[in-house]
Amino acid sequence: MKVEVLASVMNASLPETVQHMNLQSDAVIINQCDRLGQEEMQISPGNGRIRFCSFPDRGIGRSRNEAILRAEGDICLFSDADIVYEDGYEAAVLAEFERNPRADMIIFNIEVEEERRTYHITERKPVRWYNCGRYGAVSFAVRRESLLQSGITFSLLFGGGAKYSNGEDSLFLTEFIKKGYRVYTAPVTIGREEAGESTWFHGYNEKFFHDRGVLYHYLYGWLEWPLALRFLYAHKGMLCTEVSLQQARQWMREGIQEAKEHGSRR
Repeated sequence: MKVEVLASVMNASLPETVQHMNLQSDAVIINQCDRLGQEEMQISPGNGRIRFCSFPDRGIGRSRNEAILRAEGDICLFSDADIVYEDGYEAAVLAEFERNPRADMIIFNIEVEEERRTYHITERKPVRWYNCGRYGAVSFAVRRESLLQSGITFSLLFGGGAKYSNGEDSLFLTEFIKKGYRVYTAPVTIGREEAGESTWFHGYNEKFFHDRGVLYHYLYGWLEWPLALRFLYAHKGMLCTEVSLQQARQWMREGIQEAKEHGSRR
């Protein structure tokens, strides 16, 4: 089996991206820029074929879907420009799939700054639809065969460059699990996220809570409001330092209502 990294970058170059990310496996890199083009390089004889595709389109969902269309590896490992991989990450990923042949997807640890951390995996266990919202796409390693069979793609409504801030990874994972595919965690760190300015997060403001309300409608359906309240009350110490809890609730409710008025399209 081979691992293939599927990465989304912006205004990047092929050699710098390979060096910066410490790529040691095959990869498809979608470069969002102002031109069309394709380049290719080989890291080492027989291994590390890097395909670098440049497009003038924007949006994380669009670029991830473009990478899926071009994927050839047995295991697809989603990534971004700010991920730096550990030496030997390909062997570590393959070892987990060999250990768990039932897994369609395995979620790995990616080290991040403490204030941005949403999870840290300490054991191997199944992931369920109701507790999968904490994981980002850069932690996903999925069997390409299962991914293509599922027909699931990344939403073009959510994420960097889209109408709503983030959540494309949660939607993707939720849909994958609900279709019956098996997802597990692995207490294995395969890389780290370099600190930098977020492309979507600009504080716990009106847009954050409104967009989170929209996302909860698509994620949870009729459970949208109970789970929105659970989210607000569980994290109010962090979320409501600059706005009141009542105001945050109102903005999330408005987001939920907007999503309902637009139906279930994503």
